[in-house]
This record gives sequence, structure tokens and C-alpha cells, in this order.
Amino acid sequence: MPYEAWKDNEYIEQLLEELRANGTNVIVGSFDKLINWGRSNSIWPLTFATSCCGIEFVSLGAARYDMARFGWEVARASPRQADFMMVAGTIVHRMAPVMRRLYDQLAEPKYVIACGGCAISGGPFRKSYHVVKGIDEIVPVDVYCPGCPPRPEAMIYSIMQLSRKMKVERFFGGVNRQEKIKDFLANHPEESLGY
Repeated sequence: MPYEAWKDNEYIEQLLEELRANGTNVIVGSFDKLINWGRSNSIWPLTFATSCCGIEFVSLGAARYDMARFGWEVARASPRQADFMMVAGTIVHRMAPVMRRLYDQLAEPKYVIACGGCAISGGPFRKSYHVVKGIDEIVPVDVYCPGCPPRPEAMIYSIMQLSRKMKVERFFGGVNRQEKIKDFLANHPEESLGY
């Protein structure tokens, strides 16, 4: 917000001068920006790798790609300690309820990246009877990472896109993630999710 847009600049400046005269350091900013900066720079993935995309995701932790430099190195096996689910690989109909249960156990706010052709649309198995034709039929997807399998650079880019999305969200007030989930569940009745 530009300085000129404030209606009472003199009061704020007087308050800051009074605080500085007493030796108090003041940073004026938005809590939304501060919280989203912290959230977006330390997102921890829940790995849900079922096929070849998982091997590419594992290479992100190696020295060549080094996802630790972005703050993503803490790949969790427990959904209660993860921030987003990286679905990498083919999801068959028997696996769909398990994936949905893990998604439900993620703490709010939660995000999903569909990684690879199989997770996005069924990939080479899209016309088969046993493969889910895109995980967006089961959970709401935030970022799509195309490829078969996608290169590690593409996976890094997709997590960066998720980080950018988190930076512009409103943590306090506004429409929260629960509203999006309600809209998703209204459009996808439970019988179509395979329960």
C-alpha cells in the first residue's frame, strides 16, 4: 500500500518517533506477508510416489538438485507433519481411498501437486479400467506438473509455483481453504470418489 494512501500519516509517524526515542525498534508490515513468507519458504512434502515419477522426486533430495536450498528437504511420511501432497505416479482405483484418507489427514491449509501424466490424466493407462483418470476426481489439485516422467527441474518449478500461490493467499480473513473444499465436495459426490 503506498504511503500516500494512508489517511493519518502524521499520527503513525508521531507514534514511530515516540517508540524510537525510547529505543524500541519497529517494523511496520503485514502479518499476512510475514506468515506467508515463512509458510512458503518451508513447505514440507508428503511423498505419495507410486511409480517412475517417484524416482525423479527422490533425485530432488540429492546433491545435483538439492531441494534443501529452498527449505523443502523435510520430506515426511506422515501426513500430519506435511504441508502438501506430491502425488507422483499412477493411482489405481484401489489406491484412491487411501490417497483420499491421507489428504484428509493433512493439516490445514493443505495443497496437492499432481506430478506426471498418470496423476494428471491417467497417462498411458488413461483408457484402462483400473487407473483413475486424474487425481482431480479424488482431491482438489493446486499445481499440475506435466511430463512422463517430469524432469526434476519441472518438479522444482511446480513446487516454486505452489510457493508463489501461498505467498499471495490471505492467512487472516478472506475466503479460506475450507470454502474451496466445500465447493469441491459439492461438485464431486461421495459415490463418485469410490467410497
